[in-house]
Amino acid sequence: MAKIKICGLRRVEDIEMVNTYKPDYGGFIIDFPKSFRSLDIEEVEKLTKQLDPDIISVGVFVNEDNEVIRDLLTRKVIQMAQLHGQETEADIQYLKSFGPIIKAFEIHNEEDLEKAAQSSADYVLLDSGKGSGQTFNWQMIQAMDRAFFLAGGLDETNIEQAIQKVHPYAIDISSGVETNRVKDANKIRMCVQKGRKL
Repeated sequence: MAKIKICGLRRVEDIEMVNTYKPDYGGFIIDFPKSFRSLDIEEVEKLTKQLDPDIISVGVFVNEDNEVIRDLLTRKVIQMAQLHGQETEADIQYLKSFGPIIKAFEIHNEEDLEKAAQSSADYVLLDSGKGSGQTFNWQMIQAMDRAFFLAGGLDETNIEQAIQKVHPYAIDISSGVETNRVKDANKIRMCVQKGRKL
């Protein structure tokens, strides 16, 4: 059974939705102004306090200072960190001593896949691009022999196919559970239900 991560939570209403339908992970984009889903640390603290304790809170970062991430993990504002920038193996090794780390990789070719396979992160996330909302050639990742989160263009119409075809550890969905850039309770419900039954 694939685990489900709903990413880009940013409103109290979003928290209420995930608390109702209970995905395994809830993701918060922290201090990345290029994303309309970005929150500052104070906002994240308020929201994660209201998150069902059974849902693992994940902070999503792009080239953030290691000490900021360490502080959030240490204070249990978040339980995991997801890295989307040019973080090095040394960064990953350092941060792993404070909590589990997901490292995101854009997959365009076999070389990208090899880099992901070799990463020392606890989990890798395979995507077509940083929050591009586009799928990529899943054929490429069928040989992946480590636990990975699958992201990119997933929604209630293709989540079952993705799980059956590439057997990810977890499915990561953000724009696929939104309507007009706002989280949609019905789409979250459908994605969680479909993920749970496979």
